[in-house]
Amino acid sequence: MSATDERSEIASNLALVGVFGLIAALATIDLVLDLRSGSSAHALTETALAMIGIGAASVYAVRVRKLAREAKDLREQTEALAARLDVSQADAARWRRDASALIAGLGEAIDQQLERWGLSAAEKEIALLLLKGLSHKEIAELRAVVETTVRQQARAIYRKAGLSGRNDLAAFFLEDLLGPHGARVSPS
Repeated sequence: MSATDERSEIASNLALVGVFGLIAALATIDLVLDLRSGSSAHALTETALAMIGIGAASVYAVRVRKLAREAKDLREQTEALAARLDVSQADAARWRRDASALIAGLGEAIDQQLERWGLSAAEKEIALLLLKGLSHKEIAELRAVVETTVRQQARAIYRKAGLSGRNDLAAFFLEDLLGPHGARVSPS
């Protein structure tokens, strides 16, 4: 339920409290007047009407208090969620700042290694695409060449780097990043 709907329901329930309270008050006044004039039979009807009015007003008064309490709880929950969202957004912004420097550094380190291996510009591009996980066919489509050309260039990359294939290429750059800092994970 929206805050506007909630306020509207509280207002309508308050109006009903007023209406039933007014009915109870009028019935009570009529009852007092009837008792003063000596009409006791009519007094029973007036008493019942006054009790119904008081009871209905009480029921709606309880509903109003309950709705107001629920509205307060929802506002508090909304404020708490907003505060948590602010913290999460700040954490995400900090992570992006921290990670961007690391990623830029990793990118530079990969470029330097590709230079040390003596790769051509095309081979460097293919090596990066292989590291990103693209297939030979996807790389060929991106570079507008035939897949055979990409396969030959990939073999040249592995040969110049002294690696046996794509898995070794990825492991060369990622092995130390994925294990515990300073510890090597032995193959099973």
